[in-house]
Amino acid sequence: MGAHPVTGEKVTIDKMRTAVVTGAAGFLGSHLTDRLLAEGYRVIGIDNFLTGSRANVEHLQGEAKFELLVQDVTQYLDIEGPVDIVFHFASPASPVDYLELPIQTLKVGSLGTYRALGLAKAKRARFLLASTSECYGDPLVHPQSEDYWGNVNPIGPRGVYDEAKRFAEALTMAYHRVHGVHTHIARIFNTYGPRMRLRDGRVVPAFISQALTGKPLTVFGDGSQTRSFCYVSDLIEGIYRLACSDYHEPINLGNPVELTIREFAELIRRLTGSSSTILYEPLPVDDPKQRRPDITRARRILGWEPKVDLETGLRWTVDWFKARLKMTTE
Repeated sequence: MGAHPVTGEKVTIDKMRTAVVTGAAGFLGSHLTDRLLAEGYRVIGIDNFLTGSRANVEHLQGEAKFELLVQDVTQYLDIEGPVDIVFHFASPASPVDYLELPIQTLKVGSLGTYRALGLAKAKRARFLLASTSECYGDPLVHPQSEDYWGNVNPIGPRGVYDEAKRFAEALTMAYHRVHGVHTHIARIFNTYGPRMRLRDGRVVPAFISQALTGKPLTVFGDGSQTRSFCYVSDLIEGIYRLACSDYHEPINLGNPVELTIREFAELIRRLTGSSSTILYEPLPVDDPKQRRPDITRARRILGWEPKVDLETGLRWTVDWFKARLKMTTE
């Protein structure tokens, strides 16, 4: 449950019985779908499986309250019946994906957000945008708070994702101001957990899969750049609380515990018992040097902060990856 920002009373969205989740077969979208179903919602998931996986929603086969539409969200969205809230989570989210799919990334952030907002407007539904810490680019302010405007290279290779999400935020606020759509914006920092792809390209699945298969852990640069990691159940709790709130401006959701990539590589080696070496590669263009959320706003408005410590969450994630790797080798 969320807390009302003024009264502090518990806020529910019990009257919201139908939710639309774009990107429902993705890592975060599938976990959000599970949470909404557990809360009693009927969920209409939308995914074209560009980067999502059918395996993430296989467990929902036969679930009466779940319907999956295979569709590109940049096309017109026609949903029959009432819709109470739209969660827009569709987008490539890994550097590997958006460097390979730059135009599709820009389209889902622009046209896809336009279509999802149009659906929310037509249905008089709430709308929640899954934005990103990448809006801050390679930050000159540390830690990053929501009032920081960012340091983004709009024409660099990472700009396709950064600017797609920045545009999506601007469009979301425009629909709120002009059309009165009840909108929310979650700026999501590094999140990890089960259902990440083995070859996702982001640091958590990369290090774990490399460690479990005895390959060198690839560290870019000298490993002094920092990141912070939030376990997926904590992130979804924050998303749910934000959906319950009446707050419209961006809110950071992430874990403020920060460590260097080199320290993270050593932690993964220890947790997996791996003897993998560390291989240093050149730092990618515009790779952020520091990344840590200031979650003061989330604490104050949502009464939210992460609960799962990094080692515990990583042990759960390693176990999941072990099972997946076993399945792929059998």
